[in-house]
Amino acid sequence: MTDIIKELEDRGYIEQLTHEKELREVFQKESVRFYIGIDPTADSMHIGHFVALMVAARLQKAGHRPIILMGGGTATIGDPSGKTDMRKMMTRETIDNNVQCIKKQAERFVSFEGENAAIIVNNADWLLDLNYIDFMRKIGTLFSVNRMLSAECYKTRLETGLTFFEMGYMLLQSYDFLYLHDKYDCKLQIGGNDQWSNIIGGVELIRKVGSEDSYGLTFRLLTTAEGKKMGKTEKGALWLNPERTSPYEFYQYWRNIGDTEVEKVLRLLTFLPDEEVARLSALKDEEINEAKKVAAYEITKLIHGEEEAKKAEETAKALFEGSGNLENMPTTKIEDINISLVDAIIKVEIAPSKGQARKLIEQGGITLNDEKVTDINYNLSEKDFSEGYAIIKKGKKVYHKLEM
Repeated sequence: MTDIIKELEDRGYIEQLTHEKELREVFQKESVRFYIGIDPTADSMHIGHFVALMVAARLQKAGHRPIILMGGGTATIGDPSGKTDMRKMMTRETIDNNVQCIKKQAERFVSFEGENAAIIVNNADWLLDLNYIDFMRKIGTLFSVNRMLSAECYKTRLETGLTFFEMGYMLLQSYDFLYLHDKYDCKLQIGGNDQWSNIIGGVELIRKVGSEDSYGLTFRLLTTAEGKKMGKTEKGALWLNPERTSPYEFYQYWRNIGDTEVEKVLRLLTFLPDEEVARLSALKDEEINEAKKVAAYEITKLIHGEEEAKKAEETAKALFEGSGNLENMPTTKIEDINISLVDAIIKVEIAPSKGQARKLIEQGGITLNDEKVTDINYNLSEKDFSEGYAIIKKGKKVYHKLEM
């Protein structure tokens, strides 16, 4: 079989492994069933989840079988990892709706056909009916509170406050792995590096109850050169749902990444051959923009399909190169064109408040139909819609079309 661990290492995915020698041997001998957990805390995945799906897709292409675990049960608690306070508690109805939405997205990236067809499960099916006393006697006695508190996911919360409710998350996620191991012969859990403590919990739980074939693998989180998580925009997270983040906005995010981030993005978020990644990453100065265009197109194609990627590319050409068409630019229809520019900026979400909108205008950061506007009291009128629309631009990279 393909040396998939080497392939993942060469592409820059792997951060940490448990029992590395054993896992390499298992991958060479058999088709390994592995799982990745996705808590349905929203009705869409974001770009951070996509890294996980890329790893899952590569493992599946190498002959291994993915189990996509929807956290319908664990989402009732919420993973404290990386959070400064407790997550908002959601109703069962909200969680169930989110599960269905995310299932549809996951189906775009892993195959549910063939010998190693992916499996989708929901941990609500086995967690919600657990008997508390039985669970704590069987599972809770195998966990050391002292060791749990030394885990990064809990340690960072001790100063701001950590509820016992949240502490149970590690036990439940570990039990998920045990359940999947026993029912589906799942031997590997994968996840982002912020899940290392939780993954270790599951690996060790399986080994404590008598099996020696449990493993964990974490991949690098998608970060900028400064170490900050990628995928943050003016409007918040970079979502995979086109209704939350339009294909054009999605495309533009990757088109505007920093020069030093190009190689990482090409390696982690595309299936381009290593030789092509190396060629594109070696481009310098103005030429690096060609690599960014390729990255933007390839990633948008994977998430939204080739047709939407082409539309986003055409829109970008029309705006920045004077060719292509504007049909697919982010657009908002308005009933009353006689609104203030400040209100228009807020309506299209270029700025989150009137104060910030006024500041952008005063500092010369806003143009209307290619004309800079510095009057904070400017009101739009029919003359601004002479073509049937008006285009508001923030800086050099953010455009939005207003239609009558």
